[in-house]
Amino acid sequence: MGVMFERAVRPWLFRLGGGDAETAHEWTLRRLAALSERPVALAALRARYAVQAPRTVFGVRFPNPVGLAAGMDKDGAALPAWPALGFGFVEVGTVTAHAQPGNPRPRLFRLPASEAVINRMGFNNAGAAALAARLTALPRPIGVPLGISLGKSKVTPLDEAVDDYLASYRALRAHGDYFAVNVSSPNTPGLRSLQDRAHLDALLGALVGEKPVLVKIAPDLTEAAIAELLEVCLARGAAGVIATNTTLARAGLAPVDAERGTQTGGLSGRPLTGRARDVVAFVHSETGGRLPIIGVGGVLDLDDAARMFDAGAALVQLYTGFIYRGPALVRAAARATATAAAPDPVAGR
Repeated sequence: MGVMFERAVRPWLFRLGGGDAETAHEWTLRRLAALSERPVALAALRARYAVQAPRTVFGVRFPNPVGLAAGMDKDGAALPAWPALGFGFVEVGTVTAHAQPGNPRPRLFRLPASEAVINRMGFNNAGAAALAARLTALPRPIGVPLGISLGKSKVTPLDEAVDDYLASYRALRAHGDYFAVNVSSPNTPGLRSLQDRAHLDALLGALVGEKPVLVKIAPDLTEAAIAELLEVCLARGAAGVIATNTTLARAGLAPVDAERGTQTGGLSGRPLTGRARDVVAFVHSETGGRLPIIGVGGVLDLDDAARMFDAGAALVQLYTGFIYRGPALVRAAARATATAAAPDPVAGR
């Protein structure tokens, strides 16, 4: 399937909509949503792709350590399909308290020579209440842990951010196995300032409690800024860290992608591989392993996944790697990393 995806399926998807990446994304979600209503088809996919390599992290049992990153299925349109494609957990969102259209299109760009993607989506989603209704209406559990990524509504002033996040959390609290606090997207004005000590302290003070709460951090922070953020996470009882979000840097792009690389937005994929792994290693070292880490950013092959675990990640997530490699990467990474994070399958607290 991996060879067929890269030689036939991916080129066809990349041509959809005249090469518009969001058109291909929407087409794929519609097909996966339809597939989610076909139990026989889902069972056939699970037989091919599902991998059992269980571990427990921050008190949640994961059937395997490879998850779908936030951004792929913001509104949970195709939830039953993702575990059938091999993912050991799924993170929906980023969702906001208020429904919002996001930034104007085009806002999603592929850079194939660099195995990268630039997005400036702007938290386009139907809102927390709509996601809660969809999750309530699911006929059965999806069979893997569900993470929910929370962000700030664009219309909400920064000084009202805590209430905005809290509204989303309250609407969705019954549905998530863990919650990710997204304070690091580069596509909502002012959002990254919520990573500083005072803002993050107030935010975690309001959210940490019943369910595990993780903080998603930017790869563009200095080590000093990350260390300060980690102090707040530890003091406030955060369950872990997701490292990292997309980057504003443009290092590592192939020359042929230089022009498209000038698009504004966050860059993901191969150019982020090294930086994301470095941040994971720093977080692991700085906290002495006290904060479990979900490593995400530039995981496009088995070596990337293995090295992310070696750096200290307890779990990994895919987004751009899934776009370029398809479900074969999910299965292979889950198999190959079954014992890479630690000999003991229970990690974190």
